[in-house]
Amino acid sequence: MYARDNDSSTGLSQEQPTPAQVDKAVDAFRMLSDATRLRLMWLLSSGEYDVGSLAEAVGVARPSVSQHLAKLRLTGLVRTRREGRRVLYRARDAHVRALIGEALFHADHEVSGIPPHD
Repeated sequence: MYARDNDSSTGLSQEQPTPAQVDKAVDAFRMLSDATRLRLMWLLSSGEYDVGSLAEAVGVARPSVSQHLAKLRLTGLVRTRREGRRVLYRARDAHVRALIGEALFHADHEVSGIPPHD
């Protein structure tokens, strides 16, 4: 799914996403629609954290953070790596980090009244 000029006379400048692509995007947005998960993803976009550090940073109990992380991992938004006995979590890739950043930049514009970029 890349921006391409298919037919300049129709005004459409992009190919339509496939049903599978739409389904994956909907799953990602569904996961990000929870405030705790969005806060976790914001942290995970800037580095690696274990469950205890994330729980402390967002002020949520460890079991709840673990459940949120499991959902985010199943959806493919986070990846893990083991360091000794600890499991470290991080946003999966640059696309996910950009998605989180843009969503929060957009929200900042809406909340602060900064004019939108065209």
